[in-house]
This record gives sequence, structure tokens and C-alpha cells, in this order.
Amino acid sequence: MSTDRIDDVWGPRSPHGPGETWPTRVDVYLDDGVRESEVEWHQSACVLCSNGCGMDIAVQGGRMVGVRGREQDRVNHGRLGPKGLYGWQANRSPDRLTSPLVRVAGELRPASWDEAMTLVVERTREVLRNQGPLGMGFFTSGQLFLEDYYTLGLIARAGIGTPHLDANTRLCTATSDFALKESFGTDGAPGSLTDFDVCDTLFLVGHNMAETHTVLWARVLDRLDGPEPPRLVVVDPRRTPVAERAEVHLAIRPGTNLPLLNGLQAALIRNGAIDPDFVAQHTVGFDRLAEVVSHYDAETVAATCGVTAADIERAAEVIGDAKRLVSTCLQGVYQSHEATASACQVNNITLLRGMIGKPGCSVFQLNGQPTAQNTRETGANGDFVAMRNWQNPDHVAELARLWNVESAQLPSWAPPTHVMQMMRYAEEGSIRFLWVSGTNPAVSLPELHRIRSILQQDRLFLVVSDAFLTETAALADVVLPAAIWGEKVGTFTNHDRTVHISERAVAPPGEAKPDLEIFMAYAAGLGLKDKDGEPLVTWRTPEECFDAFKAVTRGRPCDYSGLTYDRLRGGSGIQWPCNDEAPDGTERLYTDHRFNTDTDYCEDYGHDLTTGAAFERKDHADLGAAGRAILKAAHHHPPHEPVSEQRPFLFTSGRRVYHFHTRTKTGRARQLQDAAPTPWVELAAADAQALGIAEGDLVHVESARGHLEAPARLTGSREGVVFAPFHYGYWDRMEDPASSTSAEERRPTAANELTLTAWDPVSKQPQVKLAAVSVKKVSS
Repeated sequence: MSTDRIDDVWGPRSPHGPGETWPTRVDVYLDDGVRESEVEWHQSACVLCSNGCGMDIAVQGGRMVGVRGREQDRVNHGRLGPKGLYGWQANRSPDRLTSPLVRVAGELRPASWDEAMTLVVERTREVLRNQGPLGMGFFTSGQLFLEDYYTLGLIARAGIGTPHLDANTRLCTATSDFALKESFGTDGAPGSLTDFDVCDTLFLVGHNMAETHTVLWARVLDRLDGPEPPRLVVVDPRRTPVAERAEVHLAIRPGTNLPLLNGLQAALIRNGAIDPDFVAQHTVGFDRLAEVVSHYDAETVAATCGVTAADIERAAEVIGDAKRLVSTCLQGVYQSHEATASACQVNNITLLRGMIGKPGCSVFQLNGQPTAQNTRETGANGDFVAMRNWQNPDHVAELARLWNVESAQLPSWAPPTHVMQMMRYAEEGSIRFLWVSGTNPAVSLPELHRIRSILQQDRLFLVVSDAFLTETAALADVVLPAAIWGEKVGTFTNHDRTVHISERAVAPPGEAKPDLEIFMAYAAGLGLKDKDGEPLVTWRTPEECFDAFKAVTRGRPCDYSGLTYDRLRGGSGIQWPCNDEAPDGTERLYTDHRFNTDTDYCEDYGHDLTTGAAFERKDHADLGAAGRAILKAAHHHPPHEPVSEQRPFLFTSGRRVYHFHTRTKTGRARQLQDAAPTPWVELAAADAQALGIAEGDLVHVESARGHLEAPARLTGSREGVVFAPFHYGYWDRMEDPASSTSAEERRPTAANELTLTAWDPVSKQPQVKLAAVSVKKVSS
């Protein structure tokens, strides 16, 4: 029987008490007339959020015909959200790319694979000859597989020798990565999703879980509606479904996470609600932290954040009374002002309370993209492979030995380049080749008119590999048709370190190829060799690539050495580290309260949270952490762009339950597109009334950089805040993706038309959740 997740997003409740096993519920959707008993089922997991829900793909006659949740999967116990249940239909979309395209006389025209790859290889050689490795840039996805990322990372770092490699996880979870490194020494979520089944208190900061992680919210709802429900504190300027269930909802002014979190820590210390023995034995930095947060009394914080002092004190009491506390962060922290500093304060609250390494006690610096964790582990973003420290020469030498290249070949002289800096280099002309794989920066990056102008430069050779002609692909010099989820084999890891395998269920359409094959062909075309003159890329299949990756993770925090494709098949997913000492995986990290902060082992030496200045080895050693967690402190400073008389509103953006990223897939699933076909602008009812705007009126929102127009929705969110979903490029894109109408002639509906080119000083994550805007009704 098919399941409805449009009107009933989270499905029927399965209430249970703390410590009881979360009941199973298998969600199924099949094409009309198709029966479960008549199809072939292929194991996979969902790649439309970072929860990584186990699912099976139904195939009939060589064609995808539906999906069902995997009952035995540890992540979702059979449940699927709207995107998981319906998003697979994008694979069958009639506008899939089926052959390479090459730009000739200003137009993209069909070409053979030989013609397209020859052009890509020749241009690479030309750039390397004229500009060297620093002329080459690569920007990848958060939706490919581990094997794809690892191969690309090897090519870029060891083959070409460029530091210009990043992933669109820079837009979603770079701050998660850096906050974990700052506090605990290395990346990796400390806890397990089962902690939500046990905890007695939830502290959700900048996280609309009901829409961004629907199955995880269903898990929380089953606790909230069961006996002994957890208490809930929510920080969000909007009145979301999550906020509606909160005991305390702190609807703060956007850009004020840090002072609020400093104020909560000050109250915990003042109220004696910390664990002094844990802090003394297992952390460093408490005295500095206590001094900094002492300046953030409830009244001062209330004035800064726009909430009441009483609510701040009440939130601190709820958190301070917790016996089993789970805290979460997401984009409301990561994409906002003082991102890493704020995320570290959530870690601090966990550490001050001693709530880590035991059931029901953890902090989740959650991911947004489904395979974001893998970009970090494989070095396809701003990290080195297997959580090695690019500043540590021993780590660099070890990686060079494993790859059989000279250490000097690996670009470790400076931090890996983040995407916004790469765009600046392309703008200036030093990057002349950019390969974008599986992502759509022409909609997802800030200040879009600038990004479009960069990508359209004649001197920049743009390669895009994707399944669809996205806004970015439409600007490319070469477009390579890529196979996607369900059409290739690979593995990926969710936000509690659970590794899943995804099988090939159907063949890709036309001449589309898996990303792994495309990258291997590129390496072969360039003739990339190791120091013995042998091919640099030694694998020919995804499984061989996985085995090679396992070897480089041995002994590192993300140890995959005990995993195999066979072990991942038929089961429920396995959490790393998985090795000889933990052959069945590891549910929780730091159970012995020893953290990865030894100077010789840690992934990063840390940063000044305010300026972003990177510390050196000596600075880290002087902390004396040596296995203890680090309490990092920072003072609040005002946002870069305050409101003014001309632009009196704060603009923020976010996700909608029915769509993911830039709708490349979800916009092609009928149920999801019909549920949310066009964007809108949310206004507080009082603000709308003052502006003469009614529900459904077309409104014009303008910043110093651009504008968007969309119908108004009147909500109960805080006054002075304007919200729009960021998924949308232009209203007509789904109907006519190859339209020749220029961007300037279409109605702007992309949230990132408004956002500014600014990023967090530590994580380099763009600050797309904060801009000063004006709002007016569009005359009919």
C-alpha cells in the first residue's frame, strides 16, 4: 500500500518512552498498478538529506518504479520522508542529459565522449603549461559517493597538485567540520541517533528539524508524544513546527546566536549547573570561557537578541536540569554570523554539563548535504584525507607514502582553498579551468549576479558534470552527462557516522556515466603517474576504490578498515570507526572521555574564533589539551550589514520540506513540485499590515546587491525578519530548462540574489542567512 508524505509529512505516531526501541514503520511508494511482490528490490539509502535513511529501490522491466524504507535499518526503522519517498522520480525525468555537450559558436551542441574528454584534457594541459596547478579548480557536490570524492581528491591533490578543491558542503556543513575540530580535535559526530530515544532534554539551535530532517523529527515526535517526553528548547527566529512544540522558544534576532549562547553558559555557571569534576578532568580553557561569558548577563543578552531575560533564564534552567541532554545545530548557526564561534558554544554547553560519551548525551553538529561527511573524510573539501592535518608534516608525509608520490607534490603550503576564494581567483583570472560536478553554484552561492558573471567569463573554461542542464551547466563549455544515485554502486556516510552501500538498480540513460568512471578517464587521459611511473589511480571499480580508501583511514579517527561491501550488504548500516578493535562499528565516540586533541594526532591546530587566524603547532601544544576537549570562547561583534532606514528588515533563508538544494532532483518529482511549485516571502503579520501587504500579494524584496519578487505569506514569526526558501532559481526553469531567455530578463526569485559575499572567518562558510533588505508591495 502506498504512503502519503505530502499532506502527512511525518506519518502516524509510534509513541514510546525513554530507552525503549523505536518501533518500525515501513513506508512504501510504488507506481500505480505495481505490486511489491512483482518487483526486484535493490539496497540503497536516501541522498536527499543527511539522515541517510535506509531504503530499497523497486525495479520492474529495467525501470525504477518505486521505493520502500528498510525496516531493519538503524537510521530510520523503515520510515521515509517526502523527498525520499518521491524524489527518485527525477531519475526518470525526460530532460536527463544523455550525451556530452560542447560549446560551439556560443551554443551547447551534442558531442561524443571522445570529443568532450579530449577537449577537457587538452584544456587542462594548456592551463597547467601556462598557469601551473594554481590555474586549476574543482568544485564538487554533497551528493556523490565516497568513491567519487576519493578519486577526485587524489587527482586534484596528488596528480595535479592544486589546493583549489572544495565541495558544496562548504555551503552546508563546513562549520560543523570546523567546530568539531576546534572542540574535540577531529571531525566526527560524537553521538548516535539512538541518543534521541534516550535523552530527557533537547536543545535545538538554528535547526528546523521538521522540514530539514523529516524522519529524525518523526523520531523526536514519537518521544514527545510518548511517556516521559523530553523537554525542548528551540532557538529560531521563525515559528516553525519545531518551535511550536518547544517548552521554551527563543525567537532571536538573526545574527545573535553567539551572545545568546554566551548568556546561557553564563547562567549555567552562575546557577551551579555545570559538572565541575568533568570540566576539571576532561577540558581545558574553562577560566577564559568563564571570564568571557561573565559579560553576558540575561538583561544584556535580551536587549541584543530581542527576547526576554525571563525566557533566557528559563531556557538555562531547562538545560541545567537535564540528566541526558542532546543538542543540535544546523544552518541557522552555520550560515549565519559568527558561525564557528557559535557552534563551539553549543559544544561548550555539552562539555560544561558533562553530557558526552554516554547514551542520551551528545552534541550533533548536523550535516545538510547527504554525503557531506564523505567530502570531509576523503579530502574533497577543505581537509586532507582521513582527517589528517595539512599543517602536520608527518601527516603529509604519511599520505604521500600511501599514495606513492613525493611529499612536495601535495599542496600543503597553505590551507586548501574554499569555494568563495576560488571564485575570486577565477574573477581575477588566475584560475582558468573550473570543473563543477554534481552541484549548481549559479543558484546556491551568494550574490548571484557576481557568480554568473564569473562563470560566464570567456577566459574561464567551465566543465560541468551533472544529470540535468542546470543553471550552471547552461553556462559551461563542456557538459558531461552523469549517472546518479540508483544508477551506480557506491557508499556514503550520514551525520552519525553510519555507512551505507547503494547498489546499481538500473542503467543510466543514454551515454551517461558514473562520476567515478568520468574521473578515472580524466586521470588516464592526463597520464597521471605516481613517483614510480605507475598509474596514480590504481583502481578500476568502486569496490577497489573503497578498499584503497580503507587503507588510508587505518589508524585515523574515521577508520573504515573493518568495513567491506559484503558487510554493508543486507544489513542496516555500520558506524565508523570499524576496525579490529570495533569489528561491528562504534556507536559513540569519547566514551572514555579522551578526545582527539593530542597535538601529533589532531586534525587541526585551531583558530582564533573572532579573526580566523590559524594557530600553529606550538600554539596548540601550549594549550596542553593532550586528550582533553577544548572550551573555546569568543565575544560577540555586530553583523557586517546592519539594518538601516533604507533597508529596515533582516533577510534570512532556508529549506522547505518538499525540496532539496536547488531542486535539481526534487523539482522533477511531480508530488514534490506540485506541493511547492514556486517560492514565497514570509513576513510577520504586523510588518505586512504596516506595509499594506496582504496574503498572496506579490512583494519586492531588495538588498544592496539584488532583488527578488514572490508572493507574500503572513506568519507568526518575529517582526523585522523576512524569510524566503533558497531552492528556487527562476520560476520557468523547470518548464524550460534550456530557455535562451537571459537571467536578467526573468523574474528574480532566487534568495541568493540578495545575499552578500561574506563568510565565517574560521570555516569560510558563506553567511547567506543575514542581509539588510527593504520590502514593498508590487503594484498590480
